[in-house]
Amino acid sequence: MPRALENQPPQRAGVKEWLALGVLTLSVLLIAVDNTVLSFALPQIAEALEPTAAGQLWIIDSYPLVLAGLLVSMGSLGDRIGRRRVLLIGATGFALVSVFAAFSASAGQLIAARAALGFFGAMLMPSTLSLLRSIFVDREQRRLAVAIWATSFAAGAALGPLVGGVLLAHFHWGSVFLIAVPILIPLLIGVPLLVRESRDPNPGPLDLLSILLSLVAMVGVVYAIKHFASEGFDVVGVISLLVGGTFGYLFVRRQLRRPIPLLDVRLFKNSLFSGAILVNLLITIALVGFLFFVSQHLQTVLGFDPVTAGLTLLPGLMVLVVVGIVVVPLASKVSPHIVVAIALLFAAAAYLLLAIGPDHPSREVVLIAVILLGVGIGAAQTVSNDLILNAVPPNKAGAAAAVSETAYEMGAVLGTALLGGILTANYRMSLVLPEELAPEDGAAARETLAGAYNMSEQIGGELGSRLMASAVEAFESGVTITATIGALLMVIASFMAWKKLRSRTDTGSFER
Repeated sequence: MPRALENQPPQRAGVKEWLALGVLTLSVLLIAVDNTVLSFALPQIAEALEPTAAGQLWIIDSYPLVLAGLLVSMGSLGDRIGRRRVLLIGATGFALVSVFAAFSASAGQLIAARAALGFFGAMLMPSTLSLLRSIFVDREQRRLAVAIWATSFAAGAALGPLVGGVLLAHFHWGSVFLIAVPILIPLLIGVPLLVRESRDPNPGPLDLLSILLSLVAMVGVVYAIKHFASEGFDVVGVISLLVGGTFGYLFVRRQLRRPIPLLDVRLFKNSLFSGAILVNLLITIALVGFLFFVSQHLQTVLGFDPVTAGLTLLPGLMVLVVVGIVVVPLASKVSPHIVVAIALLFAAAAYLLLAIGPDHPSREVVLIAVILLGVGIGAAQTVSNDLILNAVPPNKAGAAAAVSETAYEMGAVLGTALLGGILTANYRMSLVLPEELAPEDGAAARETLAGAYNMSEQIGGELGSRLMASAVEAFESGVTITATIGALLMVIASFMAWKKLRSRTDTGSFER
């Protein structure tokens, strides 16, 4: 290549490219909102559909579990038939299934609808982050685009409860699913106009066995975690964990042996890449797990209506978005391992405030915790996503994006399965029921906090008040334990960021 062309600065993105980013982030925003929008709808869903404790967790988890399991597969499908085409198919299917979910008549129907949303949601995700590298050639512009992408995912996760709260104050609980339709309409119009079709010119063969291995591995491991949390340590959970682990091992071994793997697991040999992926996983666990119990605390324990409870989270959402953008120039001057490690300590402080603070944290305490969490996650996600794209060669950007998005969705699954499961298990073990309570009423109250609230309302009087007081005490003791574990996870993530994001390329990734 002539030296003049070699030294020529990369072409900068124009208005069309930034509009394309805006359209693509709609899909990311929608996926993130759907991960957490049910947090505030759970009390109404529990009253209307009467799910068990395990059923309530599956209503939340069936969506991100299926989505995470199929992300890599759908990414491979996009490589073969066109990423834009898969995106449009996914958007259409997602809109249609959202309508079905909104009018589900039973917990089983809602779980099935959520799983179908996960299937189509997996078509929406893979093209977004991988396209940033081709759309934004200029390094500075790409860094900002990555920041917007990262904050849109985190903002969507935090925006879900707020949007849900506003809708639930005026409409049926099914309205939280119908919000997908107005979001997807501009996407279906804008993508054909602004985003060029792209596909891999030499895609590998369709590997159905690898798809099956990855699905069974993820379902097995997550089911084991959920089962341990709700039923305790038993043979069923151990078998599920062993099956998931075995299939995971077989999946990795198969990828290492194939010339064109479904998922390039060799990327994890890069410590900078693997460290950033691990940070993203732990961050998402922390955010989704936090929203899972804080939304219940604000509504059922403190008695706020959904709108007031959602507005309590709004300052944290705003801080998350602002910090995610503001940290961009800072990240070009300070080593990423320092920025991310310090940011994650803010998130740890948010959890610690709930763990060691008042027995029944007030709205003000929750507000401070949410802001601290927003600072930590906003900064850490922007920097870690920039590292993920720049820690691998350009021809590996698609594979890196698939791994990154899978980590996000696995974090969403584990946020409720792990932290939510621990909270549910502690609630059921700690709840002391009044002796005069009928066995069938006690069984309903022991399932979930929402179940106890509904039962106390039906019983009424002094007995109902005693039942609710006992349920709140059991729930809050679980919050203390769960928040302590969340703080510990963030401290571990901070330590991992300090160690693994420190390499000979850690500053170079922001300066190239």
